[in-house]
Amino acid sequence: ANLKGARFEGANLLGADLAQVDGRATFLGANLMQCNFEAADLRGSNLRGCNLMGAQLAQAAIAGAFLSGVNLTRANLQGADLRGADLRGANLNSANLKGANLSQADLQGATLSEANLEEADLRGANLAGANLMGANLLCAELQGSNVEGVRRDRACVQGTLLA
Repeated sequence: ANLKGARFEGANLLGADLAQVDGRATFLGANLMQCNFEAADLRGSNLRGCNLMGAQLAQAAIAGAFLSGVNLTRANLQGADLRGADLRGANLNSANLKGANLSQADLQGATLSEANLEEADLRGANLAGANLMGANLLCAELQGSNVEGVRRDRACVQGTLLA
């Protein structure tokens, strides 16, 4: 399905199956809890303030999307492309970001506690003030990223390059 340009402000799409959708749309403040966006194209979409708790976003293209203040608690973002995405203040508690591409993403003030960032690409990402307590950063790439004021108590960082 092609949702290009569609507007879903404040919509309740709880549990909707939007796998492989071309959804470059506006979802501002929508309830997208447990939605299936697997392999969807959400590049440049506006998802500010959305509830994506438990959503399935594995292999999704989310590069350049606006995700500030989004709730992605326990969401599956394995292998997702989030290059340059705006994730300021986003809640990614216990999210699965294994192998995700977060290069140049803005994660300022984001909560990534207990998140799985194993093998994630965070090169050039802004992590200033982010909470990485208990996060798994095994073999993650952090070269050139801003880690100023990052809370990383109990974070697992073996094999990770903190440049």
